[in-house]
Amino acid sequence: MRDRGIYLLPNLFTTGALFAGFYSVVQAMNGRFEHAAVAIFIAMVLDGLDGRVARMTHTQSAFGAEYDSLSDMVSFGVAPALVIYEFALQGMGKLGWIAAFVYCAGAALRLARFNTQLETVTDKRFFQGMPSPSAAALVAGFVWVMVEYGVDGHEVRWLAAFVALFGGLTMVSNFRYYSGKEINLRKSVPFFVILLVVLAFILVSTSPPEVLFIVFALYALSGYADALLRRMRRKKAADAPPPLRGDGK
Repeated sequence: MRDRGIYLLPNLFTTGALFAGFYSVVQAMNGRFEHAAVAIFIAMVLDGLDGRVARMTHTQSAFGAEYDSLSDMVSFGVAPALVIYEFALQGMGKLGWIAAFVYCAGAALRLARFNTQLETVTDKRFFQGMPSPSAAALVAGFVWVMVEYGVDGHEVRWLAAFVALFGGLTMVSNFRYYSGKEINLRKSVPFFVILLVVLAFILVSTSPPEVLFIVFALYALSGYADALLRRMRRKKAADAPPPLRGDGK
């Protein structure tokens, strides 16, 4: 069978994301946690670009999909788990590495479930469970904020364990998370949308660690809020009196 080759452009972005994840691991091992956290955010940006570039240039392939999934496991599974372990959890003994492993396993299970359900998902507007890049951003944002304020990891080890467990378990939950996949970058938008984008860039640039951590913490909680609201609506509908029937005449 003739070798079809590999599309270069989208896989360059995937390779960049993989390198950023590997760089994050190396920097965490060297105790440079700010660099490690920033590298995870860079991997997240590159991961968001590879799929869009592939679709825009019509260079999607089965190889690219598999390569992207393996890259995600390194950048958003292994790297965040190791970063938060090296930063705060290693002094907790077994509890520390168990919390880090729960996060890592959650990322692996989340990616496996996503890959197997890719063709069967009917509502593309939502993800089932928090996406692994968002969970990685939550963990990296937490570490970045602590480093920014000079907080030693040992002082917040229990909070770090909670963040790792929360991220890992939320990835494998059944809560809905907005995907943003219906956003079409080729369509025209009102002027105020561009204004909001500019304001968002300004806000992030003023204090990146705090803003990014807050944004992804709110996104992580949005799935729980959505589940609570839907449950309240179902309960309200169940408690509502049945409609009155006619007298049959």
